[in-house]
Amino acid sequence: MIVTTKKLFEHAYGKYAIGAYNINNAEQIIGLFKGNIKSQAPFIVQISKGARSYTSTIMLEGLIRSADAMFPEAIFAVHLDHGDEKTCYDCIESGFYSSVMIDASSESYEENVAISKRVADAAHAKGLVVEAELGQLGGVEEHVSVSESDAKLTDPDAVKDFVGKTGVDSLAVAIGTSHGAFKFSGSQSLHFDVLAEIQKRVPGFPLVMHGSSSVPQDEVERINAAGGNLKGAKGVDDNQFKRAAELGVTKINIDTDGRLVWTRVHREYFLQHPENFDLRPVGKVFMEEYANFIAAKNEKLGSAGQLEDVRKFLS
Repeated sequence: MIVTTKKLFEHAYGKYAIGAYNINNAEQIIGLFKGNIKSQAPFIVQISKGARSYTSTIMLEGLIRSADAMFPEAIFAVHLDHGDEKTCYDCIESGFYSSVMIDASSESYEENVAISKRVADAAHAKGLVVEAELGQLGGVEEHVSVSESDAKLTDPDAVKDFVGKTGVDSLAVAIGTSHGAFKFSGSQSLHFDVLAEIQKRVPGFPLVMHGSSSVPQDEVERINAAGGNLKGAKGVDDNQFKRAAELGVTKINIDTDGRLVWTRVHREYFLQHPENFDLRPVGKVFMEEYANFIAAKNEKLGSAGQLEDVRKFLS
């Protein structure tokens, strides 16, 4: 069942965070749904601009609708990740998405406000909800590329003004995470002091953490042992997710970790089975491994076991 993120956030606020997982193909979608059913968690299917152009929007929508029919007990939102204004309008008009993110964080504050408000007005007219971003995460994810020198934490003093002027429904904040597999060096971690100050300015308002993959070191080591070269990859400590949820984070984006699972499964499989040229056996392995990864991640988010309570909340 496709619902809006707004309803999911109302249930989650202050208790747990909802996993927002990026998908690109059938294997990821099946694994994603299986993992969330296995852990009995609500979730968010995220579609990026890159995913929309990888096959086609029609293909992705068809796959997600099919998964919805295959797993009728699933409760999830369909969300555009890091959209520009044009893409947001396209998704709003499609009649398929329940949520869009407008990312104008690279613009001036005034322009970010103006663009985010236009998108929010258009989305609300169709009953959709909107996520915007204030501050900038460093790192690289698809078309989003911000150098560490240009990255900046969200200013708590600007949050209330931004939310009030734009009318957005949730806000992605920069509190020390970054996109990609090379997030941190040394003992760098999340700025919970900044997050706490943001929550004080907008109590009860849903906040979002982007760039939150944990980059499990066992995955990195196995990829490298099977011929990869991901030296120095390091991510967010997922033991910190529940603390973030207590401070108003209701949505946590995870993309890189899923790519690592895909890479590890395929590298190991073809290394162990050099005679194989069939994509289906390794695809089946990946779907199960990805489902296990999703279920384990939901435990860290606190969303595992929430599905029936969410169902009652929505009824």
